[in-house]
Order: sequence, then structure tokens, then C-alpha cells
Amino acid sequence: MHVYDAVVIGAGQAGLSASFHLARLGVDHVVLDANEAPGGAWQHRWDSLSMHDVHGVADLPDAPAPGDSGDRANAVVPAWFGDYEHHHRLPVLRPVRVDEVRSHGDLLVVRAGQRSWTTRTLVSATGTWTRPFLPYYPGAETFRGEQLHTADYPGPAYFDGKRVVVVGGGASAVQFLGELAPRTDVVWVTRRPPVWRDHFGEDAGRHAIELVQERVRAGLPPASVVSVTGLALRPQEQEAARLGAYERRRPMFARIEPDGVRWADGSFERADAILWATGFRPAVGHLAPLHLRSEHGGIALLQSGADVQTATTAVRDPRVQLVGYGPSASTIGGNRAGRAAALAVRRHLLAHPLEADDDRALA
Repeated sequence: MHVYDAVVIGAGQAGLSASFHLARLGVDHVVLDANEAPGGAWQHRWDSLSMHDVHGVADLPDAPAPGDSGDRANAVVPAWFGDYEHHHRLPVLRPVRVDEVRSHGDLLVVRAGQRSWTTRTLVSATGTWTRPFLPYYPGAETFRGEQLHTADYPGPAYFDGKRVVVVGGGASAVQFLGELAPRTDVVWVTRRPPVWRDHFGEDAGRHAIELVQERVRAGLPPASVVSVTGLALRPQEQEAARLGAYERRRPMFARIEPDGVRWADGSFERADAILWATGFRPAVGHLAPLHLRSEHGGIALLQSGADVQTATTAVRDPRVQLVGYGPSASTIGGNRAGRAAALAVRRHLLAHPLEADDDRALA
């Protein structure tokens, strides 16, 4: 039975970065990706999202990111990822949907259906896209219209002629309103007032990432950084602003009824569709058998340097690295974390040489 030095789960930005650096360091590894084709979560994003709309795509190691254009992001980025995998001969296997990772002595066993891979270390780069967060409100099951999440967003034309309630206070909600308000009737609902900014400085971004890292260091689940970075309207959202879509924001409703939503004060808004722009949660269920979560519900990570985005090593099991989690949950953060994870893997391998008995124990 072959024992890998590392198994990477996920071939998005962070996973590709980790694989590149593992290969450069001579670490024997394989990348397991659940998708049918290259592109990570980008291939599943809506057609109306252009490269001009995305909030920045960082370079991959030794490969500059595609530039600003009107081309669809769900075509451009996957093509770039695919070329990158091919050019660097990264050992990606797909489609492989990992079910669980279990400890077996000093080794880890990664299982996907009837298949398994044995490894000395693990890099989990599974992101959040497969775990959309959909909050429950009383009466949700009675709604006669449609309820969709950001992960299901079919594009603005789908909602023509429909009255849409957009729920959420993040960048996706702002973008959806920008697309929908000029062509149909929308109502914006958020749990708390949005925080607007005139510009986004480097200091604010660094502070936001540090706050996320504080939560992760304490073993708390990662939280959104929008409350620190704030929201801003881009040129393509100015028409929606002129129409008052952002000024007419309402607080969160109390319940959902068959034909719309109702507030605690009795006021009501009719709706044909509810669009939940309520974010995602880290896709780390496959790690559950390793018991990495703290009593606070998150996975605490060790910080090895001044850059908080290089915190990747699980406190409860140093064999496991998480990239694209917490402070590295961005394209540039995923890149930095990928390199940090590869270096941490090599340090662990050097500190814990494989004994001859280790793989015999798996027979």
C-alpha cells in the first residue's frame, strides 16, 4: 500500500498553491478534487458574473491572474486553473468527493466511497462553496414562491417580472441588488445596518484579517469581515442606487408567509422569490473523525509568523493543514496559506520520519 507524504483535498486557488509548493519541495502528494473539471468553486458561479465584477483574483504561484474583462468569470478562471494544472503537472485526481479522514496510528486515511488514500499529512483546501448557509425563519416551509441561495443564483433575467426579497448584508447582496433593481421590484433586508465605506485601505483589510485570526486562534468559527471592511458601490451598481434600492433597506423580518414576509410590527411585503445572500460556512465535515474542533465550535490554528494568513496548522493535530480557512479565506490568502502549509508539511515530515512498521500496520 502506497503511503503519500501529503494528500491535498480540493483544487481551488488554495489547493493549487499548496500542490505547487509541495511539488517544488519534492513532497510526494496527490490532490483530490470533487469537481468534474478544473475551476474549483468558480465554475459554479452565475453567468452574469464577469471578470470585471469579481472582487479580485490573486496570482497563482508562477502564474499571473487573468485581467479585468467583460468575459464570464465561470469560464475564464476555470480555464486558467486547468492550464495551470497541466503546465505544472500537478497530480490532480477528479472527480473524488472525500467522505472522511481518519487517523490510523501515525498515519491518516482519506476515504471517498470505496476508495482510500493513506498519507502522513493532510492539506484541507475545501473552501466554503459546498456549504451555503440558509437561516430558518418561521413559516419558511409555507412560502409558495421560490427560495434561492447565492450558490443557486441563476442570473438577473430569471427574476424579470418577479418581486424579490434579497436577504443579506454582504457584497453578494449588494451585487444582486445592483443587477436586479434596474429590471424588477426588489426589497433589501439585513439583520443589522450595513457599514458603508468611501474607500478600502490596506490597513482596514489587514485589521479585518487579524480579527478573523483572533477568532480562529481562540477556536471560534470564522466570521465575516464585512463589518470591518465595509461595503462600497461600484459603477455597475450606481443605477440601483439612483433607484433607491439601497436606501429602502428594511430590518430582518420575523416570519415567512405563503405570499411574502412579515415583520414583528405587522407590516408585510409581498414576494415571488426570496434570495438568500447569507454566506457560506467552512466545508470541513470530512475532518470530523479527527476531532479538531475546539469547545467553541471552530478549528484553532497555530500562527507561525507575523502574517496571520499563514496560520494553517491545526492545533489539535499538526499533521493537518487548513488553507482557505479563516484568515486565508481569500484568493491572495489562499496563495500565502498554500505555501505556508507546504512548508509546515515538510517540517512535519522531517521531524517525524516514516517507520517501516507504519505501513505494515495498515495491511
